[in-house]
Amino acid sequence: MILDKINSPIDLKKLNIEELNLLSDEMRELIVKKVDFTGGHLAPNLGILEATIAMHYVFNSPKDKFIFDVSHQCYPHKILTGRKEGFLKTEDYLKYTGYTAPEESEHDLFKVGHTSTSISLACGVAKARDLKNENYNVIALIGDGSLSGGEALEGLNFGAKLNSNFIIILNDNQMSIAQNYGGLYDNLKLLRDTKGKAENNFFKALGYDYCFIENGNNIKETIEKLEQIKDINHPIVVHLCTEKGHGLIQATQNKEKFHWIMPNTLNNQEPLALKEDYSSITVDYLLKKAKQDPTLAVINAATPGVFGFNSQVREKLANQYIDVAIAEEHATAMASAMAKNGAKPVFCVMSSFIQRAYDQLSQDLCLNSNPATILVYWGAITSADATHLTTFDIPLMSNIPNLVYLAPTNKEEYLRMLDWAVEQKEYSTAIRVPSVELKSTGVEDTTDYSILNKYKVTKEGEKVAILGLGNFYYLALELGDYLKEKLNIDATIINPRFITGVDNELMENLKKNHDIVVTLEDGELDGGFGEKIARYFGSSNMKVLNYGSFKEFSDREPIDKLYTKYRLTKELITEDIEKLL
Repeated sequence: MILDKINSPIDLKKLNIEELNLLSDEMRELIVKKVDFTGGHLAPNLGILEATIAMHYVFNSPKDKFIFDVSHQCYPHKILTGRKEGFLKTEDYLKYTGYTAPEESEHDLFKVGHTSTSISLACGVAKARDLKNENYNVIALIGDGSLSGGEALEGLNFGAKLNSNFIIILNDNQMSIAQNYGGLYDNLKLLRDTKGKAENNFFKALGYDYCFIENGNNIKETIEKLEQIKDINHPIVVHLCTEKGHGLIQATQNKEKFHWIMPNTLNNQEPLALKEDYSSITVDYLLKKAKQDPTLAVINAATPGVFGFNSQVREKLANQYIDVAIAEEHATAMASAMAKNGAKPVFCVMSSFIQRAYDQLSQDLCLNSNPATILVYWGAITSADATHLTTFDIPLMSNIPNLVYLAPTNKEEYLRMLDWAVEQKEYSTAIRVPSVELKSTGVEDTTDYSILNKYKVTKEGEKVAILGLGNFYYLALELGDYLKEKLNIDATIINPRFITGVDNELMENLKKNHDIVVTLEDGELDGGFGEKIARYFGSSNMKVLNYGSFKEFSDREPIDKLYTKYRLTKELITEDIEKLL
């Protein structure tokens, strides 16, 4: 194997073009095998493989600085920078994270996993270099899909005036996760069609020099062009055209599906049996509602697969489906304005990505009390990479005035909350879509959710009251049964339903025959739901135990280990209760 000779980027420079091409074939085989085993980002890594080889052949990392956007395309970079063992043996597949990580290698400058950040980060690296009178190349790698993000455009605006070495490599594969949306992509298409010669050039208009590489999957062509711009003394955009999923026919034929795959996707030819879940019932509801009401519109920010918005669903929704590209800030503000003007927007967003829109949630939406609906998916304590944690949405959102944040526990509650949120006109509303297996009571929920902060007591008891929020309502039920078994306590079980407020009347009633209140939430404790309950009882004799995640960036820790660390098991919570009684 050519790869046997490669232990650092320096070793690349000893190879000829034929050997580099053989190396790319070897690396592609390793990446496909690993990702199909572990799951993860496949098409982005395959598409950038040849360009990564060329970048490391021309530039001198780690002296020259590579800053990856999202960094979900960094597997070829990791193989070339001393981490190939993480791709050679199955027992080492999880040795390295799926994103750049400075703790792994001096060739990784930042730990990143969110989008549209690389240009701004590179601006800072370049400015610091200039202030220190140092001399090296600063290279930001960003995909065309990421270019629509607000931070990317802000970085582009600033970077054009750096007046020193500043290289942006735009990996244009004509895709985000799904199809790109927006006027910017018309200009990229014009530039591709004219091989970079069109007068109407977005980047030149901003003040950048410009270089076009027609086939970024050709190592020789890419090396030749990059050698021409290495050590340049002013800002330049290198427009690199690549094929997403290059070299794997399944990935090039279905770029959206193979952006990120589950383990054993390549060998599993049988379609997965359809199973009702919270995504499918959401899609069913929205399709039906959109047909009945032409003012309803579904908004997402370039992650349609998360919500079950496949091409067939998008086609059925037609102009009532809006993909704003990677732009959660714009999506939130646009949803607010649509609601203000009489439409019924439903913005679907992942918990980890709603963080990017805090100011718009606060100012554009809630300050104006516009009745937009936000569906927050995947909010939970998970074993995810540190860059994609989904534990922060409750503290972030539940403390914004005028927002009603709801946490359903079953199918009937969820559909009732969703319909109420869409139809009511008084509140900005968000729903934390359950990330657990779908539960159904079979009984229609008729609750009037306009009566805010009314919790539901599902089991009357004494001594101990357990508030199980959203996903953790079922842990509350298990804990109640375990308390009865171990301590002969009939605990009160409460489904709070509202994340954003306290049921004062119920809390006051608990003082009569309860000594301990336990709160369970599938998210961060600091600033979370449980702290609201603890604050309510602060001046009383009531003992309060709050359970959730710590304020930390956990990183790929097994979920059982996290639950033990956070004492989120019925056995550990019972131990704590017994000590207090």
